[in-house]
Amino acid sequence: MYTKKQWSRLPITLAVLMAVGAFCGVLISNRSAKHRPPGSKVDKLKLADGFVAEHLYSPSEEMNGSWVSMTFDNKGRMITSDQYGGLFRLELPAIGSNEKPKVEKLLIEGDTAKVAMGYAHGLLYAFNSLYVMINNRESTRFPKGSGLYRLQDTDNNDKYDKITLLKPLVGEGEHGPHSIVLSPDKKSLYVVAGNFTDLPKMDSYRLMPNWKNDNLFPWIKDPRGHANDRNAPGGWVAHTDPEGKTWELMGAGFRNAYDIAFNETGDLFIYDSDMEWDFGTPWYRPTRVCHVTSGAEYGWRTGSANWSPTFADNLPPIMNIGQGSPTNLIYLKDARFPAKYKNTLLAFDWSFGIVHGLHLKPNGSTYSADHEEFLSGAPLPLTDGAIGPDGALYFLTGGRRLESDLYRVYYKDYKNIPAGSNAATVTITPEHKQRTEIEQYHTKKDPKAIDAAWPYLKSPDRFLRFAARLAIEHQPVAQWQAKALAEKDPQSLIYASLALGRQGDVAVRSQLLKAMMGIDLKKLTDAQKQDFLRTFEVVFSRMGQPDAAQREQLIAYISPNYPSANAGLNRFYAKLLVFLEAPKTVDRTLALLESNEKFVDKDNEMVTASADLILRNPQYGLDLAGLLEKMPPAQQMFYAILLSAEKTGWTPATREKYFAWYKKAFSYQGGRSYIGFIDKARQMALQNVPKDKFEYYNKLSGADLLTKNGNDLVNLYAPKGPGRGWKVDNAVAMVQDSLQHRDFERGKLIYSAVLCSRCHMIQGEGADVGPDLTQLGSRFSPKDMLEAIIEPNKTISDQFGSIAYELKSGESVVGRQVNEDANFYYISQNPFDPKTIRKISKKLVKSSKVSTVSMMLPGLINGLNPDELRDLVAYLMSGGNKNNPIYLESSGSQKKTGK
Repeated sequence: MYTKKQWSRLPITLAVLMAVGAFCGVLISNRSAKHRPPGSKVDKLKLADGFVAEHLYSPSEEMNGSWVSMTFDNKGRMITSDQYGGLFRLELPAIGSNEKPKVEKLLIEGDTAKVAMGYAHGLLYAFNSLYVMINNRESTRFPKGSGLYRLQDTDNNDKYDKITLLKPLVGEGEHGPHSIVLSPDKKSLYVVAGNFTDLPKMDSYRLMPNWKNDNLFPWIKDPRGHANDRNAPGGWVAHTDPEGKTWELMGAGFRNAYDIAFNETGDLFIYDSDMEWDFGTPWYRPTRVCHVTSGAEYGWRTGSANWSPTFADNLPPIMNIGQGSPTNLIYLKDARFPAKYKNTLLAFDWSFGIVHGLHLKPNGSTYSADHEEFLSGAPLPLTDGAIGPDGALYFLTGGRRLESDLYRVYYKDYKNIPAGSNAATVTITPEHKQRTEIEQYHTKKDPKAIDAAWPYLKSPDRFLRFAARLAIEHQPVAQWQAKALAEKDPQSLIYASLALGRQGDVAVRSQLLKAMMGIDLKKLTDAQKQDFLRTFEVVFSRMGQPDAAQREQLIAYISPNYPSANAGLNRFYAKLLVFLEAPKTVDRTLALLESNEKFVDKDNEMVTASADLILRNPQYGLDLAGLLEKMPPAQQMFYAILLSAEKTGWTPATREKYFAWYKKAFSYQGGRSYIGFIDKARQMALQNVPKDKFEYYNKLSGADLLTKNGNDLVNLYAPKGPGRGWKVDNAVAMVQDSLQHRDFERGKLIYSAVLCSRCHMIQGEGADVGPDLTQLGSRFSPKDMLEAIIEPNKTISDQFGSIAYELKSGESVVGRQVNEDANFYYISQNPFDPKTIRKISKKLVKSSKVSTVSMMLPGLINGLNPDELRDLVAYLMSGGNKNNPIYLESSGSQKKTGK
């Protein structure tokens, strides 16, 4: 029983508060005294060698919102936008100065609205104008909808007085329209938009506008509904003039890229997002930096239709970064940085607070890159950045109404680096020159195009092959169809067939397939086989099933090669053979599934290991922790979902094995939609079983494990709610006089439901990652516990937390140090898999410091209603003991509050 009077007698010292350990925290042993939590906003930053950071301003502390975009005007002033508010203009102090920026709200002369202009995801000062990319649904607070706007000062009084809507756009939110950049020749504009932004009618299309899914894999849309009404081309990049009169589509197939950047050569780069709900699925693609060549297609399709980077009709990334939330991309030619940073892109990740450096190197007609972690911090929700007139890097944090800050990063010896010296000498490789020459035919019909492009269909350079095929596709099919069907070179025939499959009439299907079967499949390299099989897939997707005779010929041509020794090729073979309903496909594919065929997905390999991200951001990192603990076997999942479309070739024995797999699949953990995707495939497969066996296979495949909608596993307890954003004071008020006669069993279930048992033991049950909580009630008050739950970052004891190790290579590793010896640190990076230990050689470590972010998830109790909260707190105070006095004392002297 805890009365107000008794509360005051309970220990409330926070010196040893389990602020990190109490809920999903971790106990660190052998911690040396040199690890100290930083004391200022700048101290939390990990910078590349020789760089200095300054914290300049906190918009959120000044009640100026959470800033997400910036640009510099012609007078060197910074202009910024609040995500859900107005524009601001700043005069910045010189590097090293202690002065504060001068900040003014940027008003529109003659406009009396509270917010006349703002809600901008993109800002650009050019052509004596401020271009503003508004991302907003019209409302009474801010009636301007999404689109590209131009602000002008027509009377030269340093106040904008004219607003012109250049292009209205349909779409808003975090996948709406984003950035604007100036073209390399400074004569035009480029804009980028996410996949929830409708592509407006263009005046010209470098990417042919006949996009389709072109995927024989069963199409399952996201079971939770995300992007289910969004189809190709997905996110896009367009080119326009300063007045916004003519528009040209440059490339598409992106998910949700926020920003683009040019290098000195005039090549365009983009940083695209992943779909985190797809973690663990065969179609997951990490965040990645891509080269946006003319007519580029990067294959975003909704749900399971998402394209693999291996598909010949889309392009591969320069670099897969990893999980995260891309927000900004900068090219450093205007920075006063050391020569190492010539040819360098900086890519901003909002989720994990990392600025990735990509040091570009010409590679044929495109680029490769070396990776560097240029800057990082936790928490550091990066939103936008730019190189200022002084050659320093300026960046913002914030977004989603989070705490927002403006920083400046400069090289300490910048005064000895002349302005403009970071611009690299332009290097044009022969392949690059050939590609750009061929790309002129992406904008026009020209009789010269076919002869000019055709030789490059067999180029070893993938980007050059892509450009050549696209140049041919832009020409009338009648001019090159016969040439394609008569082609004898296997490589050229593959790409000519791909072009014809995309642009030709269905009437040519039989001739095309006959020509393709003239290729000796066994003489092709694995890479050529991959492109060849993809071409079959596109032809089947667009032109449909061949006639019965040709179908038998195709089965005889393809089937003997399956399975192959190449797991990647087997994915293509399996799709084609399921489509053709080839005999023995079920047996062969099921055998591969049962053998747990190993597939190393080199095309999606990431430079940032998922395990390295877990402790950088608990909110997102613990999702990764669960995934890595119970990683779904992606190759098995591919085969299982593929077989859900197979209607023939089954026996009772194969069905038994197949449906039993689903029940096991539900034990794995993927992204938020993983369970739903598996269930949707299971339901599709059940449509192909005899009606009298439906219930049997339904149960065998795990129906009883699922909630009614099939998106989640049935838990022993799901919070009833309605929840709320609990604050310490109101949570304390709800529980302090109301812990008597609580429901022990429900408290125990809630304890597991809010993840406590994943990290802690109580009465011998749970995990031993963090401290045992059995004696918690004898050491801490309910107020202590609630404060630790609700404000996990407020106090982080040296005894708990994670450590960020800065390596001499410039990379950083975050983990829980469990031991060390003379030569190594031993760290655990996954709180759900603490037995997996990583060794870090002390010789490689430059420095280390305690992370400022608690491993405890924020908002763990926000789904609970007051009664559920009381049951949880009572259970914790009892130490999991049903006979604790808290459950036995009379309620006579108590007063209940809330309900």
